[in-house]
Amino acid sequence: MASGNCECCINYKFDEDYDCYICDMDLDEDEMVRFLSASFDNCPYFQLDDEYRIVRRQM
Repeated sequence: MASGNCECCINYKFDEDYDCYICDMDLDEDEMVRFLSASFDNCPYFQLDDEYRIVRRQM
C-alpha cells in the first residue's frame, strides 16, 4: 500500500465545520500545496488507520 493514500491514514479526519475530510497534521505551505494537488506521495506523517490493531494485541 502506498503511503500517499490519505483515505487510509489515521490523520485524515472529517471536519464537520467544513463538511469535508482534512489532514489533521500541521502542514507547512509546501506540504499543503502537495496535499491539495493530490500529489502527496510518501507522506512523512502517514500512519495506517488500523482499527483492529488493539484487538490483535489483546489476543
